Amino acid sequence: MNPLTMNPGPSPAQSGWAAKFFAIWTGQAFSLFGSALVQFALIWWITQKTGSATMLATASIFGLLPQILLGPFAGALVDRWNRRLVLIFAEGGIALVTLVLALVYALGVIQPWHIFLAMGLRSLGSAFQWPAMQSTTPRLVPEIHLTRIAGLNQTLTGVSTIVSPPAGALLLTVLPIQGILVINIGLELLAVLPLLFLSIPQPARREDPESGTRSTLAGLWRDFRDGLAYLASWPELATILAMATILNFLFNPAISLMPLLITKYFHGGALQLAWIESGWGAGVIVGGLLLSVWGGFRRKVITSLVGVIGLGLGVLVAGSAPSNGYPIAILGIAISGLMLPMTAGPVLAVIQAIVRPDLQGRVTAMVYSAAQAMAPVSLVVAGPTADLLGVRAWYWFGGGAAVVMGVVGFFIPAILHIEQNAKRRSSFVETPNGTKTLGQP
Repeated sequence: MNPLTMNPGPSPAQSGWAAKFFAIWTGQAFSLFGSALVQFALIWWITQKTGSATMLATASIFGLLPQILLGPFAGALVDRWNRRLVLIFAEGGIALVTLVLALVYALGVIQPWHIFLAMGLRSLGSAFQWPAMQSTTPRLVPEIHLTRIAGLNQTLTGVSTIVSPPAGALLLTVLPIQGILVINIGLELLAVLPLLFLSIPQPARREDPESGTRSTLAGLWRDFRDGLAYLASWPELATILAMATILNFLFNPAISLMPLLITKYFHGGALQLAWIESGWGAGVIVGGLLLSVWGGFRRKVITSLVGVIGLGLGVLVAGSAPSNGYPIAILGIAISGLMLPMTAGPVLAVIQAIVRPDLQGRVTAMVYSAAQAMAPVSLVVAGPTADLLGVRAWYWFGGGAAVVMGVVGFFIPAILHIEQNAKRRSSFVETPNGTKTLGQP
């Protein structure tokens, strides 16, 4: 199959789309909040029991690797399978893993490796859930609203971030950790509920010229290669992905090491960790709402580059705050949160608008995997580095490098012209055999 052959399928209805989309979106909001509660509780348990940056980095690696290594293949399966069923089984699988972990806690035999394993399995479920939802969005939402929906998704993330840490800290004072896990199970089931009654439009799939292979491992590998070839044909996107990979190398340790910044430098506890994470969430909420209403600059990539610079400045402020300047650190983290939707939302909207519908699952999964690929490497480096040089060293390095990267991005033509080239590639041209393909520059 020619990876550039267009088969757009039916467009979302211009009216009546909101009820169905937001019913599903609300269920995903419950799931996100429950996952954030579990993440806070598990990370705090590891912090209290071990006090080790390396152990925190290890937990983060287990939470990332399945999505990085298996995400593109999960995305290819999402393109093959019914996306509604993928979402149902992904959410259900995460709930089942959480139930087993709750039983291990209740029996009093919990060890760090149990948490690492559970985080890995939950991440595997997310490897299916994320591309399924991202590829479903442009099937339900008119293209004109995609950037605003991206901003709304960032707002949802921010609300979850600002509410779940204090909620988690409060729940830890009145419930055993298995109680929080049970709450998460209930919220995952609420995410499944609307999917039992609503349909999701499936894009038409092209038949494989080699009949009979689409149900085989060879067919799955071919699907993966088609998605990879599609990305390779778009050098502007490849450049953006390279920047995203570097950003994740810089910023993932700053997030993962936050508990140690609070406990070892600011001498705080769970409440202080909750407040700084809520500061991040408040920034994301404001940034997401601003993007939803404003829509960003006319050239979306400009919005993203400004966001990258703002992310770096916020991390620099947080890492440079004096030990008695905890409010300054909250301000810095809030600035970074404000700039996150400006960085990620516009680029995601461009991808959702241009990528062929029956390739949405694997391409969005590849984009996510590529963006996250350096995170485990950075965590392996950052954990021992923080133990050796102090946790603030990574905030200085990561923040400063991000500012430089954002400024340099304004001088790279492939980045500045990604939108114009994307529109040109989205036009149809007739080939000699009558096939409609994406226009070439």
